[in-house]
Amino acid sequence: MTSPEQTSPDQTSPEHPFRFYDNREKYLLFVTTTNEKDRIAQRIGRELELLSPSPPALRVFDAGMGDATVLHQVLEEMHHRYPTIPFVIVGKEISMEDTRLSLMKLHTRFAEHPETVVIVTNMYYREAPWLRPSAGRQVKWHDIALDGTTAHEFGRQLRDLGDLVADGWQTELSPTTGNPLYVDPTVLVLYRQDHAFALEHLIPKGGELEGNYDLVIAAQPYRSRASAAFKVDKVLAPLAESLAPGGRMVVVQATGRDPGMDIIRAIWPGEEPFASPRQAIIDRLNESSLPIRIESDDDTDSLFTYGLHHLPEHSESSIGTSMLIAAWNAAVYVAQIDDERTSDVMRSGAAYIDATEQALEQHDGLWFENESFVVVREAND
Repeated sequence: MTSPEQTSPDQTSPEHPFRFYDNREKYLLFVTTTNEKDRIAQRIGRELELLSPSPPALRVFDAGMGDATVLHQVLEEMHHRYPTIPFVIVGKEISMEDTRLSLMKLHTRFAEHPETVVIVTNMYYREAPWLRPSAGRQVKWHDIALDGTTAHEFGRQLRDLGDLVADGWQTELSPTTGNPLYVDPTVLVLYRQDHAFALEHLIPKGGELEGNYDLVIAAQPYRSRASAAFKVDKVLAPLAESLAPGGRMVVVQATGRDPGMDIIRAIWPGEEPFASPRQAIIDRLNESSLPIRIESDDDTDSLFTYGLHHLPEHSESSIGTSMLIAAWNAAVYVAQIDDERTSDVMRSGAAYIDATEQALEQHDGLWFENESFVVVREAND
């Protein structure tokens, strides 16, 4: 969800690092029991017909690739809309496990859209769009030309990259925040060997990229509790700078205006995890000197909801244990409640189960609300 440099300094320390995004159990339960990833991909898909890519390629930057569930769906729709245009895709991800999972999803994309270059890096937001580490750090650069013509062949080779990922995505704890920092800036470049000649001018050769992205995906790229100034200055402004003229950045974040927060406030009254709604972020962006404009900033275009999948044991007359656990996990994950606080509540009794059940009964299920807006880089005169 985020990288260490995007974690706000409040409520973090080396002794108690805030690591909600690195809890695999919470994350995996959330993505398998809700349809948020599908809904985010659909929201981003609305922008694809508005892109105006120019030769030699359509360029995309995913500012928090995660396990590539969203990116995979976006690439499928991109192929549908632009089947003959070469793609250059850059994904930023600090998590070793998410990087490994992401690679395992790409085999079908190389099979269906041969003229694709995928670049994965662990660099920070101020570095990743250009593959340009600060302070002249030496980059671990891996150029992988995939043999074959089928998804099966590509999948086998991508799975074999596990050791490379384990080496390149090593992290260490920041002495100031306790969050993970990369040990070495790493870049992994992937493309089909049988299309290397045609893609030669698009494959970076151990150096910087020009940026100039037609689409930037910025879905939940920062802590919800961070200030608008932090979100803009440290995350969104660098990403906006990487847009091509006419390029579009889709920003998605949670609002907290949903039944999930009923659960949270029943346990932690007064909890306010969503410190900077989109209008505060838009206002901060508009104060910058960047040549940008903001679109989709009204509720009709901005808001969308997602919810829990219907679990088999759920019926009109009862709410099963699986549903309750999935709902509780989703609520604390979206609100970014750290493991220590969550564990303390779960050990202290059944209040969290009661609060979850009450919310499910009151709202006939559980849903969450996200908001979005689009940053467009002004075209050159």
